[in-house]
Amino acid sequence: MSDLTAFIAGLPKAELHVHHVGSASPRIVAELAARHPDSPVPKDPAELERYFTFRDFAHFIDVYISVVELIRDAEDIRLLTYEVARDMARQHIRYAELTVTPYSSVKRGIPDVAFMEAMEDARLSAERDFGVVLRWIFDIPGELGLPAAEETARLACELGPDGLVGFGLGGPEIGWPRPQFKPYFDRAIAAGLRSVPHAGETTGPGTVWDALTELRAERIGHGTSAAQDPELLAHLAERGIPLEVCPTSNVATRAVPSLEEHPLRAMVDAGVRVTINSDDPPMFSTDLNTEYGIAARLLGLDAAGVAALAREGVRASFLDTAGKARLTGEIDAYLAAWPG
Repeated sequence: MSDLTAFIAGLPKAELHVHHVGSASPRIVAELAARHPDSPVPKDPAELERYFTFRDFAHFIDVYISVVELIRDAEDIRLLTYEVARDMARQHIRYAELTVTPYSSVKRGIPDVAFMEAMEDARLSAERDFGVVLRWIFDIPGELGLPAAEETARLACELGPDGLVGFGLGGPEIGWPRPQFKPYFDRAIAAGLRSVPHAGETTGPGTVWDALTELRAERIGHGTSAAQDPELLAHLAERGIPLEVCPTSNVATRAVPSLEEHPLRAMVDAGVRVTINSDDPPMFSTDLNTEYGIAARLLGLDAAGVAALAREGVRASFLDTAGKARLTGEIDAYLAAWPG
């Protein structure tokens, strides 16, 4: 795998399922914690590894929220976003759709316009300084219910920044059925945003069906349990609806018992389109390069197969046609020049 690891490290890539706050490196989390010393989040980067050890999905959400609570002003937003892009550039990520939960920041007192301006300033600076193109997916924190959905729809549809391309739904699935969020997705889709909810991560395939039929999902975040329903896999394959697969995340949150038991192979064997992603990389002690390496091992891929995965990430993205052609061409050129 050493040659393949080197190939992956330099491979131009797109990432479609990665959370804004969840992408903060230990260095940035510690810096934010030091700025806000009343937080329970450790100030020492070395202690964060223990802090980011999760008992289950509910514990993960609790820890995640504690990190979200470090984001208290527009400068925090800009710092986080810009530094996340810096880390992406080191992995040769050329394009990323960051899932952002604006409700969490706005309800904690950051003015909505200041929030949008900070995001956009960081986005434009990151593209100029690092060559990383960022786009936003605004997601509803499902556990906060319909008031959060209403406010997220308002922020997306009335104040959405230039980089906004999608509308999502995250948080716990148990106890928060997808159909109740239909009116907000209808509103976002009418405003030109793409539907990309999480579904089937910690619940069964019925949640994925709901995301498809009620929320008109164009991609599914995780969709892990889809492998339990052959009819659903066939539907996803026939319609060409991609799954945003995050292997290490699924194990860390106990959605999947182990990497060896991950359903990625079953998805691919059924003809389902898959993209490889890192979800909340520092929290899970991973990054996108590591996830590509895991996918290569689980699927038995060589360099050409890994490059095909990278092309699928571009194809499934909401990047414009010219941007897709440029990034796909970069992947093809990299593969052609690879000495292996």
